Amino acid sequence: MPFHQKTRSLLLLIGFSSLALIAGIQIGQGRQVRLTGAVPPAQTSPVPSSDIAQTQTNGIPPQFDSASDFSEGLALVGFEGTYGFINRDGKVVVKPDLEISGMSSFSEGLAVIRFSGIHGFIDQKGQLFASPYDEVSRFSNGLAAVRKGRQYGYVDKSGKVVIQPQFALATAFSEGLAAVKLNDKYGYVDRTGKLVIPPQFDDSWEFTEGMAVIRQNKKWGYLGKSKRVEIPSQFDGAFSFSGSLARVRMGDQWGYVNRKGAIAIPLQFSFASDFSQGLAAVQIGEKWNYINQLGQPMFNRQFDFANKFSEGLAAVKVNGKWGYINQSGYLTIPAIFDNAGPFSEGMARVQVGDKWGYIGKR
Repeated sequence: MPFHQKTRSLLLLIGFSSLALIAGIQIGQGRQVRLTGAVPPAQTSPVPSSDIAQTQTNGIPPQFDSASDFSEGLALVGFEGTYGFINRDGKVVVKPDLEISGMSSFSEGLAVIRFSGIHGFIDQKGQLFASPYDEVSRFSNGLAAVRKGRQYGYVDKSGKVVIQPQFALATAFSEGLAAVKLNDKYGYVDRTGKLVIPPQFDDSWEFTEGMAVIRQNKKWGYLGKSKRVEIPSQFDGAFSFSGSLARVRMGDQWGYVNRKGAIAIPLQFSFASDFSQGLAAVQIGEKWNYINQLGQPMFNRQFDFANKFSEGLAAVKVNGKWGYINQSGYLTIPAIFDNAGPFSEGMARVQVGDKWGYIGKR
């Protein structure tokens, strides 16, 4: 997947359609912005307050126009036509005092920001810095991919150019390597910029668990840290390894392969998600369930929709509403929400009517 497509998902745009690839590089003096502010009054919830109260242990009542997952202790929310970061108490602790056209969640201590046509970043102290680049990704492994004109390179957090712009596209670093595009083919560079895997693939993804998804001749396979294609390109679709298994697609059927490329769970599902905490959500016909790494269904009940497990809980849709199950399949948080996100740092974003808030684990 090209850099511009990958970064779009990583930025957690929360509806910021005007924001593409932006992040900041520290240059010169930063501008101090307002660090605190009052959270707007909570809106009346269409769900009975007694039901909401049951889920609000360490929670934040629904009151925001948009919300992202907590990251590095803060969550990006939208309210009253602007954006800011709240802490776990629901207090706005970083809110730029300027007209913002886009922001992202924090990554390695920095959050992407766009204002008045300028790209930059903000730290958790509210220090704001501009960027001299046309496009910049979020930091990963201490480096960020930047674009100057039509070429991409990498910089560190001080703004120093570590790898000169020279690539047609570039991905984030992962496990010490980054996929780059040169002469219409993808290869991999190390943190010094050395091409350790020559450009030879039609598409390349980041490394996870020592394997990277690659595409050759319209088929997908896997490259290993051995610098060899360890699982030949043979699938119509392939995704990153998670829990030593990777989901793959042939035609309209989904299944899983192991690190040797053998089919570990037969291609039999209408859709399959990555394994997380030992379980994976799969679609069978119109319904969803969870399987273990042997491919065995885990629960007797089925769901209208199911998300991956995080921090021991998974958001599921039942009869048009969202709630959370534990790894035994019990609905431990009632299905009363209009939408729900994963747990992150002990909190999960939930939607009630047209407002978003957060719940903690009971």
